[in-house]
Amino acid sequence: MKTLGLLGGMSWESTAIYYRLLNEIVRERLGGLHSARLLLWSFDFAEIAERQHHGDWDGAGMLLVEAARKLEAGGAEGLLLCTNTMHKLADQVQASVSIPLIHIADATAMAVKRAGMQRPALLATRFTMEQDFYKGRLAEKYGLSPVVPDAAGRDMVHRVIYEELCQGIVTEISKAAYIAETERLRREEAVDSVIMGCTEITMLIGQQDFDIPVFDTTRIHAEAAVEFALG
Repeated sequence: MKTLGLLGGMSWESTAIYYRLLNEIVRERLGGLHSARLLLWSFDFAEIAERQHHGDWDGAGMLLVEAARKLEAGGAEGLLLCTNTMHKLADQVQASVSIPLIHIADATAMAVKRAGMQRPALLATRFTMEQDFYKGRLAEKYGLSPVVPDAAGRDMVHRVIYEELCQGIVTEISKAAYIAETERLRREEAVDSVIMGCTEITMLIGQQDFDIPVFDTTRIHAEAAVEFALG
């Protein structure tokens, strides 16, 4: 089993889910007392979020690169960025190390393609919904047509992530708002599925809330990582 290096803490709420999923999936595959071989670098998310919201992606990238190199030096054989948004810097991180980075958007896109879906709603941080590093990868590399909410919807989805989910707050009001926004996208934009494009969203909604396919990027990423580790 290869050792996975996790760039986590962005936020720790979803990193804790990654830790549980990686170990559960390894146990399911290997049985008994088996668990995942993991190294975790957990950021103080306030330092990352401040750079995100001030547009200091170079500064954020320097932090990620430093941590990735430390994980590689510590024995990691593959890297996971435990966040969708920070995949904006995935190429920079990959270029700084000699071990492979398992890209969350690639794993997600392949899951969407396998399910026969084409036009997923993308719910995520404002950075992921508005910038092209994620949507563009889904479109250009995989031929998908992701759809994001309108300005008001993007504001709502983003606010819930940072002001609630990243702080461990889960409310029925926000869950209803996410469901309503997805239903609006179905009516008005003909989306055929939902990508939970922020690793915290799995705390709020899931497949049980919809009758169209829902793609949980946290689980999909963890499954891809275990495939790599055991392959």
